[in-house]
Amino acid sequence: MTPTPSPPISTEWTGYHRDAGRSGLGPAEPGLGTPTVAWRVGFDGDVYASPLIVNGHVIVATENNTVYSLDLFTGEQVWKTHLGDPVSSSSLPCGDIGPVTGITGTPVADESLNRLYVVGFVSGLHHMLFALSLTDGSLSWQRPVDPVGSVASVQQQRGALAIGSGYVYVPLGGLYGDCGAYRGYVVGISLDGAAAVAYVVPTARGAGIWSSAGVSVGSEGSVYVVSGNATSSASTFGYSDSVLQLSPDLSSLRSYFAPSNWAALNASDTDLGSVGATLLSSGLVVSIGKEGVAYVLRAGALGGVGGSLASRHVCAGAWGGTSWMDSVVFVPCIDGLYALNVSSTSVSVLWRAPHPSLGSPIVSAGAVWAIEPSSGTLYALDMASGAVRFSTSVGAAEHFSTPAATDGFVVAPAGRNVVALSVVS
Repeated sequence: MTPTPSPPISTEWTGYHRDAGRSGLGPAEPGLGTPTVAWRVGFDGDVYASPLIVNGHVIVATENNTVYSLDLFTGEQVWKTHLGDPVSSSSLPCGDIGPVTGITGTPVADESLNRLYVVGFVSGLHHMLFALSLTDGSLSWQRPVDPVGSVASVQQQRGALAIGSGYVYVPLGGLYGDCGAYRGYVVGISLDGAAAVAYVVPTARGAGIWSSAGVSVGSEGSVYVVSGNATSSASTFGYSDSVLQLSPDLSSLRSYFAPSNWAALNASDTDLGSVGATLLSSGLVVSIGKEGVAYVLRAGALGGVGGSLASRHVCAGAWGGTSWMDSVVFVPCIDGLYALNVSSTSVSVLWRAPHPSLGSPIVSAGAVWAIEPSSGTLYALDMASGAVRFSTSVGAAEHFSTPAATDGFVVAPAGRNVVALSVVS
């Protein structure tokens, strides 16, 4: 089916928080007016992944392993592709997604190849990477993702995919509950599906790469990920609870950072890896996890154990994905959304909004947008003060739900639905 031509838009949202650097920065214009619901569409399963916005169409992926393309302006379905039966959650030893688990990590689009890359967890316990046509959803190719030696039944593909240096990067971590012999992996598969490479965090068990923000890619091609707690050999350093800079081909660890209290973080399941790596254009990297301490690092030379440039205890714990503009980083914490001003020598709190709690933010139309999972509320906050400029119930939300944006629209996942708001009346 040929998509209906749509008016041109200037902002493409091709991956989690728009780009491989996870800036979360959408268009400033048109500015926020009086938002109204443009459309609301239901789907065949829960929507954990962020929607994408590509070529005037909204891409939605569900836990039922179905991918949809909708017209941005009307919500009308352009195409729908089912990628195989999802895995029954009751067949897994632990986890918090049910009754089935299929597509959880946010897909990524390559406009130059006209392809969408998406990982489904398919019946038979396989993580499979599918390359689909953005035009009609037809399958170009598919390839297994699970690395040799991994136990797919205890690995979860929650983190967002990214594209860089000719690869699609796929992170893997464990299920909620830390059951089984899971490990932290990053798999790179060439854009034509012909070759695969992988990195495994060198700890015996655990250290999953599970943040919904997934992989961040630096401007020079380095791959940045943040690992979780080790669940074995917790007193022997093995790059758990660490920020890792990997080479584009994943063959080498170029630099790393771990807090000086990494062993205590391991012991208490206080993952640094609950939030992905924030890569600022200034060459700084910001990392914050369940402990709520923000660390400022130098890209390319992350500092080793205890080697941050600056740090500060910010909040009661952070989960999800950040966004940023210039030197300001917006952080999703359990006790609200925080705006931090970051330099190579300091971290300061500009403001804290008590709601949304655990809302992974984006910036668009001159406001900070985030979804509060517990209440199913979408908020738009003033960028300078954190004051609420707009809020609306979207009906439901999943863990780490995050919106997407383009010229005049914010698109929010809402349980088994997606809601598109026109930002001006």
